[in-house]
Amino acid sequence: MRVVRVRGTDVVRYGRTLLRRSLAGAALALTLPLAVALGGGGATAQAGFNPAGHDFWVDSSMGPIKTRIFRALDGNTQRVVYALDGLRARNDLSGWEIDTEISRVLPMWNINVVMPVGGQSSFYSDWLETSNTNGQTVRYEWETFLTRDLRNALAARLGFNPRGNGVLGLSMGGSAALVLAAYHPEQFRYAASYSGYLNVSAPGMREALRMAMLDAGGYNIDAMWGPPWSELWLRNDPFVFAERLRANGTRLWISSGSGQPGPRDQVRSPLDAYHLTNAVGLETVALANTRAFQARMESFGPCNAVFDYTPDGVHSWHYWQDQVFKMLPDMSANIG
Repeated sequence: MRVVRVRGTDVVRYGRTLLRRSLAGAALALTLPLAVALGGGGATAQAGFNPAGHDFWVDSSMGPIKTRIFRALDGNTQRVVYALDGLRARNDLSGWEIDTEISRVLPMWNINVVMPVGGQSSFYSDWLETSNTNGQTVRYEWETFLTRDLRNALAARLGFNPRGNGVLGLSMGGSAALVLAAYHPEQFRYAASYSGYLNVSAPGMREALRMAMLDAGGYNIDAMWGPPWSELWLRNDPFVFAERLRANGTRLWISSGSGQPGPRDQVRSPLDAYHLTNAVGLETVALANTRAFQARMESFGPCNAVFDYTPDGVHSWHYWQDQVFKMLPDMSANIG
């Protein structure tokens, strides 16, 4: 047994676990170069633009950033949830608005929905430097934006409660949601990850993510957190900081599909088959990452978490929408 100490956290690496993690990383490395999206794939819900939302612009070190706001039906300002996008986040609308109905359903539960727009390949993180592979001129500082600039602007201009919020995310946004809850527990009392990559230090994961980020905008992963097993890299690995979430008492909802297609994953063309193959591979690795994270959390004893695994499910929006709706009563009872 080898123990790596990171700011008081012991990362225990057992031989069998390491082997499983190596195989999972290798599988992702084979899948991602073919992927249409890490945080998108297969069929979508096709919800589209919601005119009930409004654009909320906030200045930041990255320049003006747009967020889409959907107000709670009863007009309250106490119940607030942030929804984080996947790796291919667009600059016009969040995938949650484009491909799901959550911007319509959550407000009916008297929840204010905050959807940051943009951040392709960012992991919603503060990067070490700008990427030197795609001409990026402004360094990503998404964690600072979400936990300071946006948070303060929402409180000052809309009266939104800056404490006890929820945060949910899929794929890239899933791991980011746990990072935000781990290091900003006053702001985020509740965090949900759907098909998240929650074991990013596993063998093979870094190089697989490197290929995915190059494919999604040409971003250089070395500019994000530095070399593998560096302090910053480990800080952003949910497997490593799992004990922090337990100590914070954060309410967690963690889910993944089985990687097996379901009845809604219909193949009508060769392109559909291509997308589905990628979605199967991505979800299989997300499942391995999620299982590893669960084992890590439970190694510390009882934890304030729900782990939900579906008998079918690939890396696709309709499964993530299903999870939000399944989780909704639990989240509603634990925010505000």
